[in-house]
Formats: sequence, C-alpha cells, structure tokens
Amino acid sequence: MPPSRPERPLTIGKVLDALREEFPEVSISKIRFLEAEGLVAPARTPAGYRTYAVGDVERLRYILRAQRDRFWPLKVIRESLDALDRGLTPGSDVDGRPRPPEPTGDPDVPDASALRPERPERAVRLTRAELAAATGLDPDVISALQGFGLLRPDDSGHFSTADLQAADAAAGLTAYGIEARHLRPFRTAADREVGLVEQAVSTRRAVSRTQEQAEVARLCLQLHAALVKGGLARP
Repeated sequence: MPPSRPERPLTIGKVLDALREEFPEVSISKIRFLEAEGLVAPARTPAGYRTYAVGDVERLRYILRAQRDRFWPLKVIRESLDALDRGLTPGSDVDGRPRPPEPTGDPDVPDASALRPERPERAVRLTRAELAAATGLDPDVISALQGFGLLRPDDSGHFSTADLQAADAAAGLTAYGIEARHLRPFRTAADREVGLVEQAVSTRRAVSRTQEQAEVARLCLQLHAALVKGGLARP
C-alpha cells in the first residue's frame, strides 16, 4: 500500500471555495474576524501568508453552522470549540453543546463472569513441573514467587489457573529485568483488594454473594487499570 500523501495546505481562497456552497455569504473578512477572535488559528508561511488545513475548514463549518442554525454568540462557540478540543463529543440534542463521553467499562478489564472462582470439579491443578513447563520458569524462580506470596499452591502442593496466569505474567516481566522480589507489592495490593471486596459483600445474601464479589472485583480492577493508564499517560 503506497504511503498517503501529506495534506496540502489551503489558501484562504480555497477555503472560501470549500465553504461557499453551504455558506454563500462567507467572506475573507468574516474568516479573518473569526481568526482575530481566536476561534481559528491558520498556520503562516515564512512570508507571512495564511495557510489552512482541512481541520481548519471543518472548524469554520462548525462555527458558521452554530451561528446560522443555533444563533450561538461567540462566547458559547468558543466554549464549545474548547470542549471539542478537549475530546468531548458534539451534542446531538436540542442544546447541541459538546458532551462528556458516557463512562463505559474498560475493555481491557475482564467482565464479572470471568472473575468468578472456578467450580471445584472444573478447577485445574498443576504440579510444580507442569507449571514450569507451561511458563518456561526455572523451578527456583517458581520457589521465589511462592516465597513472596505470588503463587499459592493448595495443601497438596498443586497450583491453580490463577497461579498459572500469575506465573506467566512473572515470566514475561523477567525479560524487563523485573525479579520475583520486585513483585511482592502486587501480593499486598491484591490482598487489600480482596479484603475490600469481602467487606463490600459481607452483608449480602449468600445466594448472590459470589456474583456480587465478582462485580465488585471487576470495578476494583477497572479503577486499578484507570489509575495505571493515567499514570503512564502523564508526561
């Protein structure tokens, strides 16, 4: 697939041509007025000539439609443009103001059904050798993960699906120089979250407790993921 061509800047005459089919009365002086008001900011050539991007043209359309169809004053248009620049979505209701997005579940967080404990008759039970073979971890590393509480075999020494997932994650992290001893805070944090989940459902009826545990756990994971993503996004 050939690379896309870079967007060619538009002169103010080309901008007028693009707008006049919908806005016959638009003029150069009108566009320059909107620029003077800070509603549109064209680039400048080294010689000082204005050049416009396709995004500038769409911004002008938004402004002109807001004036023609909604009779918005410049103050309201400026606020709406600021909201759009901050990622809000254009409103489709009578008011037409940009709206914050509706909060949605994080697709990277498993849903509540995936967080419910395995039924005992279906639970996987792995030996230490099987866990090592499945994850590629050295037995000594598995022992270290167990020592730091990242893996918790049952009384018979078998490991669960959760242990398998934890060991697999730990194996991936070793490629970045992260050792078992560095992962101990995850055990502490997980135990605190489990305690919070159990506290939240402690007064619920037993018949619905498992389902509600899973839902509270999902919300805790969503919060955790949001905090981590937000932290990574900070400059």
